[in-house]
Amino acid sequence: MKKNVNAQGAMGFLRNWAAVIAIFLLIIIFSAMRPGQFLTTGNVETILRSISINTVLALALTVTIAAGGFDLASGALASVAGYFVMSRVIWYGNSLLVAILVALVVTLALSCITMFLVIRCKIPDLLATCAMQFVFQGLGLTYTGGGAVSAGMALPNGEPSVGFIPEIMKTIGNSPTIIIIMMVCVLLVHLFLTYTKYGRYIYAVGGNKTAAKLSGIPVKKYRFAAGMIAAVFICTTGLLVCCRNQSAQIQSCEGYQMYALAAVYIGRSVAGQGKANAFGTLIGAILVGILDNGLIMVGVPYYSLNAIKGAVLALALIAAYVSSKEE
Repeated sequence: MKKNVNAQGAMGFLRNWAAVIAIFLLIIIFSAMRPGQFLTTGNVETILRSISINTVLALALTVTIAAGGFDLASGALASVAGYFVMSRVIWYGNSLLVAILVALVVTLALSCITMFLVIRCKIPDLLATCAMQFVFQGLGLTYTGGGAVSAGMALPNGEPSVGFIPEIMKTIGNSPTIIIIMMVCVLLVHLFLTYTKYGRYIYAVGGNKTAAKLSGIPVKKYRFAAGMIAAVFICTTGLLVCCRNQSAQIQSCEGYQMYALAAVYIGRSVAGQGKANAFGTLIGAILVGILDNGLIMVGVPYYSLNAIKGAVLALALIAAYVSSKEE
């Protein structure tokens, strides 16, 4: 009996802390393979800078998934936000603040369309966001004339651009500013979901819509609110990518989508949360970032990276969820 209890305790510990254990194991392995190179202040800063954008987009998905939703279109929508930020700054010479406000309004408006499909038309999130992903891609490229937006490039109608990239965008795109922005976003989402009535209601909606409705919680209202909050972080992602690249490249944010989803689902199990949460998402993003950085540093061929990263992430997820059905 005692052995049974000990075994269950060990499995519970492994499930709750699998992602953290995986991080420490990867640090030990990569440090041994690249002594004096991997575990340095400069490389740690590089990892944190590299995960900043992933984490902010993952926070948008954290809020969405906490409310019982799912979003495949967040990367495409972040690209659209980036197009508007850079176009307002470079094409029309607007200040960065005006550009951000325009991009935010556009992002919120497009998110409203997605929420309409999900909440009013009752289309499953997976199908609705899959369709909207293509819509966002098409709208974004139509707006830019099918090209990137960078300094000195003319408008789609041939008129010359009148603006330039402000110095503050370069500052935002580099460390430590981009890392500080990431940590502030993590803290804000954590405080909102954990310590506010609205965050608890979002969790209630995501946990059991029927029970939440019977408890008097306006389910549709909080699903919509979660979508709007997620849109703010999606817009922030687009801004950070533009600041990092000093341009708005075609579909520049869509490569972050799967990494962000991986971070959220890995983070769900951290500390036994069993639900999407901000600090768990950060842990998941760190795991993905360390894996990516370490594999490149040890010289793994680029064409093998995704297979190895996918296998390691799958093992982390298996360790985290292996006994969840039994419970």
